[in-house]
Amino acid sequence: MAVDPDLVQRAWSWVAADPDPTTRDELGAVISAAEAGDAAAIDDLADRFKGELDFGTAGLRGRLGAGPNRMNLAVVTRAANGIVAWLRGSGEPDVSSRGVAICFDARHRSQDFAEASAAIFAAAGIRAYVLPGPLPTPVLAFAVAHLGAAAGVMVTASHNPPQDNGYKVYDASARQIIPPVDGIIAAAIDATPRACDV
Repeated sequence: MAVDPDLVQRAWSWVAADPDPTTRDELGAVISAAEAGDAAAIDDLADRFKGELDFGTAGLRGRLGAGPNRMNLAVVTRAANGIVAWLRGSGEPDVSSRGVAICFDARHRSQDFAEASAAIFAAAGIRAYVLPGPLPTPVLAFAVAHLGAAAGVMVTASHNPPQDNGYKVYDASARQIIPPVDGIIAAAIDATPRACDV
């Protein structure tokens, strides 16, 4: 069984843009196995690149791993940058000083994703409040209201299987975003450059 060369090229491009050495190595091993004709690796590679995780009202959710159809640092980096663009264009007063409250649960990589998001918000001049965790989701809603934050991010996949993680966004009302905000953030994520360029 031969792997699609265009798929291999897209995968190597992803590796080049991935800021996380762990997922770079993971994907590199999958690509190498696929190039060697390993059928399981070819299927795995195709699944990782069959599309991008959809950003919707529930934010992002998916299996942990390398590639655009997985939850990883590159996907989270682009999502955080999309939130920055939404906040800057939202018309909310004092977005930079009110900041974003960030909370994470005990799932694998949750703290990494929360800290990476905080770094992106701070680099964009938006105050980032990372709550000490892991904590349950309702704490994030309380924190947004208590701090008067412009937004909130909860890194969790709720009831999804343990191999998943996710990313929920809250607005200044301390409620999960609803349309049309989810579409605005999704468009801003689509307009975001490669993760290594954020």
